[in-house]
Amino acid sequence: MGSTFGHVFRITTWGESHGGAVGVVIDGCPPRLELSEAESQREFDRRRPGQSRLTTQRREADQVQILSGVFEGKTLGTPICLLVWNQDAISSPYADFQRIYRPSHADYTYQAKYGIRNWQGGGRASARETVGRVAAGAVAKKLLQTLAGTQVLAYVRQVHTIVAEVDPETVTPEAVEANAVRCPDPEAAAAMFARIDQARRELDSLGGVIECVARGVPPGWGEPVFDKLEADLAKGMLSIPATKGFEVGSGFAGATMTGSQHNDAFYSEGGRIRTRTNYSGGIQGGISNGEMIFLRVAFKPTATIARAQETVDEEGQPVTLAAHGRHDPCVLPRAVPVVEAMAALVLADHLLRQRGQCGG
Repeated sequence: MGSTFGHVFRITTWGESHGGAVGVVIDGCPPRLELSEAESQREFDRRRPGQSRLTTQRREADQVQILSGVFEGKTLGTPICLLVWNQDAISSPYADFQRIYRPSHADYTYQAKYGIRNWQGGGRASARETVGRVAAGAVAKKLLQTLAGTQVLAYVRQVHTIVAEVDPETVTPEAVEANAVRCPDPEAAAAMFARIDQARRELDSLGGVIECVARGVPPGWGEPVFDKLEADLAKGMLSIPATKGFEVGSGFAGATMTGSQHNDAFYSEGGRIRTRTNYSGGIQGGISNGEMIFLRVAFKPTATIARAQETVDEEGQPVTLAAHGRHDPCVLPRAVPVVEAMAALVLADHLLRQRGQCGG
């Protein structure tokens, strides 16, 4: 029941970490949108494992296949199914602790909810599930660009205590992809790389913050009260594995400001209503105001580490666990396209809702 997201542009992801395949079904995509496997593949290549020594060395080609909903390079308006085969799933490292609850994992909670769990790689709780999100996000990005000229871009803003200096107004995709950390501040990126590599060698892990911007969002997207644009963005972001916090605009820093400092004053420029500041993050009253939307997502340190930890087994007996296998010492570099995907999915859904309700 919890695997479907969206209202008009609606996705359902499926598959487990060590199952045969993972993927997504997209429903509600308009017809005649030009779409190819190559376009989706570009996003997969950014998310796939084994990109550098900072990421899990699981070797997955992550070659996407479009099984339905596209004919002669264009969408049909019918459900689109995208699939990626799992080709390098090695379950043997998990066999030693299949009856042990790993600290900060979903092992215990899945067992408590369902009375059964897939212990191979975390099953459905694995970040491998995000393959389907990235696949759908590639379609959403194409839809946003084609119908509205909207661009979505994310980057690593912080790793552990290292914070980058980035101008969200001018940052480019090329700057983000210029290094393995996906941080557009070269000096900070080098420090982040070294710190993540240190954590890897120390059998530990790190968290951080990803910032995401959406440019070219027209005023009027979003719904009042329960389906506010920032509320749907928050739900989308906090549904990503390992996320622990969400901010939009000034975020928590706004709590330290006065109203006179925080208010975004309106003015007119070239026949368009603008704001002189953007503490609102491009959203007011749950509806986009035409300014750049920017948000931040906090990720916890990767839960699986090779250091010995105290835990219990399914009978509640204390045990010592030293996990082994292939895991990211920091999820942020590979999470960047996932954050972009979720932002694009929310915005694409609200674009179509706005067109359906108001014709704009």
